[in-house]
Amino acid sequence: MTQRWVAPLLTVVALALVGAFGWGVVFASDPTDAPTGPESAPPPAATAPAPGGGTPVPPPDPTTPGRTPSGRAVPALYLGDSLAMESQDVLAERLAATGRATLHAAPHSGTTLCDYLTSWRGKSLVPARDKAATLVRTVRPRVVILQFWGNAWGYTPCMAGATYGTAGYYQRYAADARALTGEITAAARDAGLARPKIVWASQGPDAFHPDRIRRVNALYADRAAAAGDLYADAGRTLGPAGDRYRWTRQLPCDAYERAHPAYCTHPAPGGGTTDLHRTDDALHFCLAPTTTTPRPCPVRSLGIDRFARAVTATVDGWLRGAAG
Repeated sequence: MTQRWVAPLLTVVALALVGAFGWGVVFASDPTDAPTGPESAPPPAATAPAPGGGTPVPPPDPTTPGRTPSGRAVPALYLGDSLAMESQDVLAERLAATGRATLHAAPHSGTTLCDYLTSWRGKSLVPARDKAATLVRTVRPRVVILQFWGNAWGYTPCMAGATYGTAGYYQRYAADARALTGEITAAARDAGLARPKIVWASQGPDAFHPDRIRRVNALYADRAAAAGDLYADAGRTLGPAGDRYRWTRQLPCDAYERAHPAYCTHPAPGGGTTDLHRTDDALHFCLAPTTTTPRPCPVRSLGIDRFARAVTATVDGWLRGAAG
């Protein structure tokens, strides 16, 4: 995520990042507009794990005719950090292809849950117009998708005093997840809306602190279960099969990527591999060079595409059921 606040508490982490991946991952975390790869191939569908680890559910494929349902597409709201910033366009395309949802995205790099709370009165990276409750009243979403890697102090001032891996860090995340759920619910009620379904997106492996992301994901899954919401295990598509929390820069191309060679970074007879990260950035999934200017990823990037397809499968599956 974009590092806008530098604190001594992150010095060790920064040095580790520099040593392993270079200064680009520390000081510049959003993509440039440099084009790479062919852009003419149609986007493939990919099989995404169903929430809870059940049978894989194929998400909508915009290349398949007859998939658009009758009726009006509902608004979906997408909030999050730099991973949401880089993935917003791809997720919007995937959701639009279902015919069931249109996306309003309001990500802000470096942020976390507390940045989107109206109850937070301190300094925040999210302006008042983009707070979750405000956007619920204005966008009137049927679905709210939340994408948060787990930033701490050093990235956002609203997490002051909470450092990675401490008891206070996890306590803050649990409390802020409850508070954000409450503010979204209250905003919908006050606006006379049906409560939107909240979709908590799981995170991919953490290159340096695997257990941290495991515990953050568990908090999101618990919050979804407690509130009757959804947990989209999109992060599962970004780790090796059978070793979900092991970080890797590449994965084998899946069946859909093999069927669409433009989406298999290194195609080979009988397989091939897909690049998830640049060699100089262990955090993000955009394969374009990094810049300090936050923006959606401008190039085809398979980590983003896998993530977006998994979230789309969860949202589309719920909307299908709600419509039926």
